Amino acid sequence: MTMYPREQPIPRPTGAPASSTPLRDYFASGPLPAVVDGYAVLPRSLAEGMPLGWQQQMAHLMAEFHQAFGHLSWPVYRVVPSRYEVIADLDEEQLAEVGCIVEIDGDGELVYRERSGKRIADPEHTKVLVSCLDPIPREHAADLQDTPPRGFPAPQNWSSR
Repeated sequence: MTMYPREQPIPRPTGAPASSTPLRDYFASGPLPAVVDGYAVLPRSLAEGMPLGWQQQMAHLMAEFHQAFGHLSWPVYRVVPSRYEVIADLDEEQLAEVGCIVEIDGDGELVYRERSGKRIADPEHTKVLVSCLDPIPREHAADLQDTPPRGFPAPQNWSSR
């Protein structure tokens, strides 16, 4: 009679089952920088400043992404750094950008209106998205590298010494 070692049960995974939509789950997990509605924006300067191994993985994923979806009719995207601001705090140029106007009513009160003419009920607490200067400088890419900055040293003016 052949004796087999006592078979051990197959261990079952613990925790929640793996998601079939991990990227969607991650994007929906909470407020994330540069993730809104239907888009996730990746600042190029930060991506190009990632450690080499990360860049290689990212380049591979992006190549696969473009190979899979390159046949679609892609528009040209214009990405504008923006932030939320209270309507009552905007200047005239910012109001025009978001399509609002301000006027003074018969009582001398400021009245904020949408482009359609509809009055904005609570401009002191209504926030809108307004363009701003990009807070991520292009030079920031080198901050993530463990290696010294690449390139040539800045020229020295030796004649003034």
